[in-house]
Formats: sequence, structure tokens, C-alpha cells
Amino acid sequence: MHSVESIATEIVRREGGFVDDPDDPGGATNYGVTIHTMRRLGLDLNNDGAIDSDDVRALSRDEAIRIFIRHYFQGPKINLLPAPLQASVFDMQVNAGSNGVKILQRLLNAFEASLSADGIIGPMTAEAATKALEKAPDHLVDAYGIERRNYYYRLADQRPASRKYARRRDGGKGGWITRAEEFISERFHFTPTEHLRRTAAWD
Repeated sequence: MHSVESIATEIVRREGGFVDDPDDPGGATNYGVTIHTMRRLGLDLNNDGAIDSDDVRALSRDEAIRIFIRHYFQGPKINLLPAPLQASVFDMQVNAGSNGVKILQRLLNAFEASLSADGIIGPMTAEAATKALEKAPDHLVDAYGIERRNYYYRLADQRPASRKYARRRDGGKGGWITRAEEFISERFHFTPTEHLRRTAAWD
């Protein structure tokens, strides 16, 4: 099992450095930490009385890792989930907030759970995840990763400005899709043809 520190380090690697894309609702971001998160946490790193893109630029890699562990793993109680699920749910919590847990809860309902998709991990969600993993030990993690991929495609369906994150200019898989597929067994990865078919309506 990977440690939470190693998972967080991988998330920071996956997120990359500073970006300020006007098409990204997250705004200025560094190592995956958004300006909105920094404002919520009161991280005025240059002590000028305003939390702005300069503070986002000043965020260190190590501080980003600490933020993710404390506020995106420990805070949402991802540790209550079975170990095989933790890395993917943690990564999705960083990338999409509570939608990461909501996706899991809706998936668990397909395994005969009766959960409210509220994005909160409590005893019922933890127990349902454990039971689902016992029923499908070789499939649950892949199923969650596939639901992540579906979420990204649907988001891009609904928001044309976000399509560049799901599909590259040359038509290949964008960062969102490759990110989801890092947590899916290779046999379930979309082929280039399947990806093009899924995104054909965007043209």
C-alpha cells in the first residue's frame, strides 16, 4: 500500500506548476492548489493583506503536499475507505472536490447500497465501500476510475470551454482523460478510436 504522503506527492507531480487559465473555473493554480483554496485557508504568503496570484506563485511544493493531506485526505476522511480505493478518490477529491466522493457513492448504490450522494464519507459510505470491494475485489477500483472518466467527458459535453482538458488539439486524449486512466487497468483504457467516437459530437 502506498503511503498518503507518496500519493500526495504523485498528485502534485500530476498537477504540475503554476497556471492561470481563464477557461479554468479554479483560477490561478499552483501544484493543483487553487487561489480559492488559498483564500479559504487564509494563505497570504507574502503578507501584503491580499491573497492573489502572487501568493499562488509563491506556494511551495511541500506546502501543497501538506494542504492536500490535511484538507483533501484527512479532512474528507478518505482514510475510512478501503485502501485500494484511497489513491483514486484522493486524486479526484483534489481535482474535483466533493464530486470525487459523490461519484463513489453513486457507484456504490449500484452495488445495492442506499447512500445519499452528499460527498461526505461517513460510516455508511465506508461500510458500503468495504462490502462492494468484497463483492468485486477485481473490479471496483476500475469501475470507480471509469466513472471518473465518464464524469470528465460529461463535464466537457456540458461546458465547451472545458473540452480542451478532455481532448487535445490533435484529437487525442486530454489531461483529464489520461489522469482518470492512470487509475484504470489498461484493458479498460479507451483506444484512440473509442476516444474520438466519444468526442465526435464536440466538432
